[in-house]
Amino acid sequence: MSDRNNKVGFIGMGMMGGGMAANLLKADFEMVAYDIDPLKNERFAGLGATIANGPAGVAQGASTVICIVETTAQVRDVVLGDGGILEGAQEGDTFVCSATVDPIMVKELHDILAEKGIKMLDAPVSGGVPRAESGDLSIICGGDADVVEACRPYFEAMSAKVFYMGGIGQGLAMKLCNNMITQVTRVVIAEAMALGTKAGLDPQQMVDVISVSTGNSASFQSVAPRMLSGDFAPGGTIDISYKDQELETAFAKALGVPMFMAAASQQVYQMGRAAGLNKNDGSSLVTLYEKMTGVEVGPRD
Repeated sequence: MSDRNNKVGFIGMGMMGGGMAANLLKADFEMVAYDIDPLKNERFAGLGATIANGPAGVAQGASTVICIVETTAQVRDVVLGDGGILEGAQEGDTFVCSATVDPIMVKELHDILAEKGIKMLDAPVSGGVPRAESGDLSIICGGDADVVEACRPYFEAMSAKVFYMGGIGQGLAMKLCNNMITQVTRVVIAEAMALGTKAGLDPQQMVDVISVSTGNSASFQSVAPRMLSGDFAPGGTIDISYKDQELETAFAKALGVPMFMAAASQQVYQMGRAAGLNKNDGSSLVTLYEKMTGVEVGPRD
């Protein structure tokens, strides 16, 4: 077995990828890594990764490459662009796309790679930055089942649960459905908190009651305390949520599925972007409703 077959490649050590890659290193996997941000490369060199000069270099150094970047265009460029993975990968290698991107493009990319004898999985992740750092993510896989099993040691180092959804693109289809619920719910929570505050309810009492009532959810527990505290440091930015909603509605159009709530809530995220909240956590959407209603759900600077 060649040296590169004992190494995992990682591209994109950002908010989510940083925790994922660090957990692979903690599990004693040898890593070849690359990020467009030199500071992230410097950090991971300090953690023990070998830093490549680009995606092709990562593929030259490792037979399995995991990529988690932000957009569909970035994934295409990482694989097919100048200096992309396709230039460095060998027949029999595996490319794992953990970015939340267009499932239709991923199927096209899978077919291009297959012509070169390169295997591909879509394996988006769910759980947010804290769970990426703790290694408790959910990884939602699409592709050949035997490829998923071959990658399972890597997945288990980064996650608490690994789900296999079926053929290529099915992991992303599932991820988009999950994200849609979270994104729509976040807007509903902002509206409810503003309504109750305007009606004279104490916001902390509202959270206490909802937390033990039928309105409770993982989304509520994630965002409601932030709305009260004013801590809008991103667990995931409004820009990324808006990007995901573009994917959801485009995917739905391609399948002929109506998307009323996803489309309506997307406009609230667009309002947030227009108001300069684009790099904040989605919980900051509550401030839009505060300005419109003249109340504050929590202390604000």
